Amino acid sequence: MTRRQITGFSNPTVKALRALREKKHRKAAGRFLAEGLRLLTDARECGHIPETLVLSSARDAHPLLDALEREVVAAGGEVIETAPDILAKITGKDNPQAVAGVFTEFDTSLDRIERSSADIWLVAQALRDPGNLGTMLRTGDAIGAGGLILIDDCADPFSVEAVRASMGAIFTQRIAQAPWEAFEEWLRGPDGGAAGQLVAASLRDAQPYRGAPYSAPCFIMVGNESRGLPQAYEDACDLRVTMPMMGRADSLNAAIAAAVLGYEVLETINARP
Repeated sequence: MTRRQITGFSNPTVKALRALREKKHRKAAGRFLAEGLRLLTDARECGHIPETLVLSSARDAHPLLDALEREVVAAGGEVIETAPDILAKITGKDNPQAVAGVFTEFDTSLDRIERSSADIWLVAQALRDPGNLGTMLRTGDAIGAGGLILIDDCADPFSVEAVRASMGAIFTQRIAQAPWEAFEEWLRGPDGGAAGQLVAASLRDAQPYRGAPYSAPCFIMVGNESRGLPQAYEDACDLRVTMPMMGRADSLNAAIAAAVLGYEVLETINARP
C-alpha cells in the first residue's frame, strides 16, 4: 500500500486517472472511475474495494470515509490526497465530491449470468444514452432484478455518466454484453427451448401490459431510444406488451418503460402461490 499527496495538474497519475473518462483508455486499462462517498460505500458493502482511492484535501471527516480508507489500505491499494481543483480535473465535475475510486472493470460475458438466480432480468438493445443505461441499472436494483444484459452497440456501462446515474447499482447488478445472436442462443439453449421468457415493450401486435402472462425468469427487453426494437427481435419474443399513451407521446423513455414493466412483472410473479 502507498499513500501520497499530489499537488500538480501535470502529475502522470492525474493524467492517467483523468484518461479513465474516455472509453478507449478505460478499455486499455481495464479500470473505471466512481465518484462519491455514497456510491463507494455501496461498492464496499457489495464487496468491491477500489484499487485507488482519491481524497480531496478539503474533505470533511466522516466515519464511512474512514472505514473505506481502512479497507483500501488493508487490501493493499493506493490512497491519494489532492486538492479539490485537481480532483475536479480527474472527475470532470466543477464541484466534485470529496472522494473518487478506481475499480477493475467487471467480466461482462453472458456465461457469468445464472438466470435462475433472479426472477427478472433487464435487457437493453442499442441503448445509446449512458444516463438511461445507469437508470436501468438503478431500476433493476429497485425491482430486485438479477442484472442488465446489453445487446448490440450500447453505451459503455463503465462510463463516468453511467456509473453516476446508476447511484451505486453498478455494484449490485450483474452486467453482460453480447450481440443479439449470441444472446438469443444463450437464452434458448442449443435445442431451441425456452429457458426464460423474453418480453418486449412494443407497439406491434402487443397486448396490454397489465395482466399479461409473465413467468420467471422473465427477460424484459427495451429497444433503442429513437428506433425501438428491430422487428426480427420482436418476432423472437415470447410476449409483446404495450403501455397506454394518454397524451401526444407515442412511447416512453426506455429506462422508464423498463421500470413500469419491471414492477408489473414483479407484482405478477409475486402474486402467484
